[in-house]
Order: sequence, then structure tokens, then C-alpha cells
Amino acid sequence: MFPRRRLRGITDVAERQLCTGCGVCAFVQPDDIRMVDDVAAGRRPLVRQQAGMDVDTSAALRVCPGVALAHGPDEPGLIEELRTTWGPVLELWEGYATNDAVRFAGSSGGAATVLARHCLEHEDMDGVLHTRAREDVPYLNETVLSTTAAELIAATGSRYAPASPCDGLARIVHADRPCVFIGKPCDVAAADRARKADSTLDANLGLTIAIFCAGTPTTRGTFEMLARMGIPDPSKVVSVRYRGNGWPGDAEVLLRTETGTERRTLTYDQSWGDVLQRHRQWRCYVCADHTGEFADIAVGDPWYREIAPGELGRSLIVVRTERGRALMHRALARGVLVAERVAPDRLPASQPGLLKVRGAVGGRIAMSRILGIPAPSYRGLPTWHVWLRELSVRDQLRSTLGLIRRAFRKGLFRRHPVEPLRFGSDEGQ
Repeated sequence: MFPRRRLRGITDVAERQLCTGCGVCAFVQPDDIRMVDDVAAGRRPLVRQQAGMDVDTSAALRVCPGVALAHGPDEPGLIEELRTTWGPVLELWEGYATNDAVRFAGSSGGAATVLARHCLEHEDMDGVLHTRAREDVPYLNETVLSTTAAELIAATGSRYAPASPCDGLARIVHADRPCVFIGKPCDVAAADRARKADSTLDANLGLTIAIFCAGTPTTRGTFEMLARMGIPDPSKVVSVRYRGNGWPGDAEVLLRTETGTERRTLTYDQSWGDVLQRHRQWRCYVCADHTGEFADIAVGDPWYREIAPGELGRSLIVVRTERGRALMHRALARGVLVAERVAPDRLPASQPGLLKVRGAVGGRIAMSRILGIPAPSYRGLPTWHVWLRELSVRDQLRSTLGLIRRAFRKGLFRRHPVEPLRFGSDEGQ
């Protein structure tokens, strides 16, 4: 509970860089909080002021995943060897969508899209709350409730840019039937916390799907990616695709020119590896959940082997709850998804870097508390024992002593007021 003694409201969470950008605070207190785009930080909450002071945001703070996360009692039948480092796992699958267009458009095998589509067409669900590119500003994201397969498929592909899908949870609350929610692990964790405080939301969250995440780059990261493509003016951008249309797929931008449009690309390694990952928000460096531990089903890339050029995508599918397992089996029976059960060791083999990241988080949080820097509180998401068991002495020192260097570089000792993105001559600066 250390962070809660220091963080008195949502403004503190945002300005002390513990905000994940999920938007759940704007759902809980819509009259007091709105989400905006901050180029250097990501999606961030702006709190309404009254008499020159922030209004009380304690209700939103209670469900904020940036401050604290905790697992409840385990369901029976979990894979024990994965529980302490990968969260609750009932089954592990590798597969792909049988719809070739969905499989090609998806960032890997299209599993998240096809499972959501199955819910619309065969599970009598009302819609899918997820993220897509804004039509008016395509390098930014917006939250949408898709009610048709066409709307859903139009938004396929990873969005390596700030998104706040929880700011749209009211659409699920007011839906006629249960809905699917798709988001990053922190988004799903936030929705899980919110549903515990809202019975209507709880009843209407028919399925939650998390996408594995190695961190959210800020909008400044996208601007740098565009610059690498030779695009200094973001206002000329027609569309931005970070991955997909193949596995893993290129980053692709359509640029408006005097004669029409022009296509610019970077490989996945060039866009994510060389540019975007360097712009991740600070909260991602102290995140213990990169694989969607609070979701019914989590989906990621099976990076346990080299991908052959032109190889069709495949998805690693982690079934975490009984509800997720039942729906997964019905989707398989319908034939919308082809998948095979795989051994538990396929998960750590597919995401070897994330295990070291989890260990590093333990060291970073410990050093943050020593230095008086706000840090999240975790219960049921062990990090310290992973630090001890999985990290070399060199990596242990890097995670703890390296925090001091990052603290100064990222300004962790001071507040960072939210600065909404302005459009015009300052765009991209």
C-alpha cells in the first residue's frame, strides 16, 4: 500500500508517471476526468478542477491498475509450473484463424480477431470494445465498439501507440447483451478491477482478451518512426499500420503527396526494435503483467523459433479462466480456429525476454522505494523471487543500480504535468 500513501488522486498517478493510460478512471468518473493525448507520455487523464483544486478522484484511484494489482484465489486446475511467473493458465494452444484474410491481416495468427468474431456471430454477444486508428488523425488511437465482423476486421493489426480502451466501458454497461473487451494486459486488469465495483459491467463483460505487451510507446515514438521513413510532417499521413499483413509484418505508412499517396515501410525489427521500444512509458518498466494474467484468454506471438520468410502467422493462445476455456473449445468446434494443445514450456520459450523483464521489475520496485519514487504494489504477481532465481548477478545489479540512472533520465523525482497534444505547427515536435 506504499504508493497509496503517496498518491492522493489520479493527477498524482499521471504526473508521477505511474499511469498506464488505460482510461478506467474516465469511465469511473466521467464528469470529472477525460483522457487526452500527451506526446511525451501517452494517453493521460485530465482532472476537472473546482475552486482551483482537483475534484476528489478517490473512486477512480481505487480501480487504477497503475497503483496496484492483485490476484484473487486461484481457480482449480491451473498449470502449476507456470503459475508463479506467468499467472493463471488452464490450457496453452498454438493456432490460427481459418479465415485466410483474418490470418493475413492479423499481427500473428489472427486468434484475437477470430475469437471476438465468433462471439459476435455464434455467442450472441452485442459488440467488441477495442482500439483502432483514428480516421481524422491516423497516428492516434480511439476506442470503438464494433458490432459487425467487417468493423472488427477493419481494425486488425497491433497498434504500438497509446490507447485507452477502458474509457469506453460505459458502452458495455449500456449494451443490450454481453460484449467482448480486447486490450493490453493493463487495460484488461483495469476492466477486471472496475467490474468488481460495477455489477452491470460485470454482467455485460462476456469475454476479455488480452494481447501480450512489451510496453506502450508514446506518440513521440511514432513521430520518430515516421521521421525514419522520411516523413517529417505527421499531418501528411493517411494511415499507419505498425504490424500485420504478414507475420510479423512491416510497419507501413501511407503518405499524402501532391500526386496521390505514397507507401513507406520499415521492417518489424527496424520499427519496434530500433525506434518504438525506446519510447515506452515509465510505468511499463515496472509492470509485472505483460501476458494478460487477468484476462479470460491472452494471445501473443510464439517466438520460440525463427520465422521463415513468407511464413503464415500463428498465435500463442493462453486460456486463463473456465469461461475462456469453454469459449475456446466452442470456437474450435465451430472450425473458426485451428489450434493444437502445446506443452507448458512453450510459453516461456515463446517469450524468453518477458521472464527477465519480470525479474528486473522486482529490483526496480525495490530500488524505487529506497529512493522514495512511487511504485506499484503487486499481490499474487511475484517479481522478487524471479529476480533472485532467473537473473544473473550482472542483471540483478543492472535492474537495481540502473534504476538510479533511469530515475534522473526520466525525471522520476519530479512531477510531469499532462500536456495535451496540440495540432498545427507544433505537431510532431
